[in-house]
Amino acid sequence: MDKHNLTVMNEFILLGITDRPELQAPLFGLFLIIYITSVVGNLGIIILTKIDSKLQTPMYFFLRHLAITDLGYSTAVGPKMLVNFIVDENTISYYFCATQLAFFIVFITSEVFILSAMSYDRYVAICNPLLYTVIMSQRMCRVLVTITYLYSTFVSLLITIKIFSLSFCGYSVISHFYCDIPPLFSLLCSNTHEIEWIFLVLATFDLISSLLIVVVSYLLVLVAIIRMNSAEGRYKAFSTCGSHLTVVVVFYGTLSFMYMQPKSSHSLDTDKVASIFYTLVIPMLNPLIYSLRNKDVKNALLKTWKKTNNIFSKV
Repeated sequence: MDKHNLTVMNEFILLGITDRPELQAPLFGLFLIIYITSVVGNLGIIILTKIDSKLQTPMYFFLRHLAITDLGYSTAVGPKMLVNFIVDENTISYYFCATQLAFFIVFITSEVFILSAMSYDRYVAICNPLLYTVIMSQRMCRVLVTITYLYSTFVSLLITIKIFSLSFCGYSVISHFYCDIPPLFSLLCSNTHEIEWIFLVLATFDLISSLLIVVVSYLLVLVAIIRMNSAEGRYKAFSTCGSHLTVVVVFYGTLSFMYMQPKSSHSLDTDKVASIFYTLVIPMLNPLIYSLRNKDVKNALLKTWKKTNNIFSKV
């Protein structure tokens, strides 16, 4: 590509979710409600699992970090998307675009491995209950989470620096509502073969390795449940895993649809719908799934609510 055809990018234009003016206000209201619900729900999970004594277990430790990652990548995308509904020029600066992409990759990659750590935790709790406190010690949990965040940061910096060190063409329109990897690839004038392969290898490794941990863990859990003599024990084991399994199926299914299909199969509209689902809807659903299906979380929420009401009633 001739250097005269290259442009120094100061900002990008985001096409957004829709270009129909009559849909801007209703969609703004809808996504504002979804984002606020997500923020309140995930902050609630973070606070509850931090202050309630009954939620100081490895399962809720990982749940807290799941809420942190949900809050992280939805906030990397949500506020900017909402602003773009109410401004005339739907633009994002070059450096803000790079920052948004970096934070999004950090949190979305972290969530993948935190979900697999949660499945391993359920395996140990059901298959090795006598050794549970030894295997899933506080130190072990912190090490798993620390490794996850360090690896995710490495992946994020590698992909973001690789993309933004390449040359962009004069065409600065991103066919999306945030700075995601596939739309940015289409704007690059440089040879993208290397970065596309790096991204494909990392995405495949992350999804397959983490999903393998989930599948193996739950196969072993299933065998252990089948061998249980007590129907009550089986029900308790299933109910313990139910929330996590629901989250895993929805999250991995959406990510696989979005990033593991061939480039030729990508459709702009379907990609946007899938992106809305995993960047905004899933972070909203996760706290609801764990709250509605988990007695400990519901009891902690009710207890905190009563304490708060008592405090305000005395004021």
